[in-house]
Amino acid sequence: MLQRQGNTVTSAIALISSSIILGCARPEIPQASTLPPTNSEQTTTQPVAQNTSSNDAVNRLLSTRECPGCDLQGAKLERADLSGVNLSNANLTGADLEKANLSNANLSGANLTNADLEEANLTGANLKGANFQRADLEDANLTNADVTGANFQGADLDGVIGLKR
Repeated sequence: MLQRQGNTVTSAIALISSSIILGCARPEIPQASTLPPTNSEQTTTQPVAQNTSSNDAVNRLLSTRECPGCDLQGAKLERADLSGVNLSNANLTGADLEKANLSNANLSGANLTNADLEEANLTGANLKGANFQRADLEDANLTNADVTGANFQGADLDGVIGLKR
């Protein structure tokens, strides 16, 4: 009987050991990248998609010279040649357009709030109804630009050329 109890104890120890090693150990948690995205993960990646959209809009603008209504918020277009482009109703909030050539461009209805247009060339541009609130237009050239209904509230207009005040 003692031997039988010894075998039982040995079997019990073996069973407990194997359970710990094989089945009772904490299961490994899969990495998020191995799982299909959930709705909440898709929501968190949406801003990346918007940045891609903005890059796509910049590429579209530079290749076709047409981007009416595009979201170009925060776009980096310093020193870009954008003469004659169509950016009507585009969102250019906070865009960097310093020293950009926007001569004869259509920016009617565009939102350029907080945009940097320092030393930009806006000669002959259509700026009807454009919003330049708090934009930096220091030393920009607006000769023969149509500024009918444009909003320059809080904009830096130091050294602006051609703006009838």
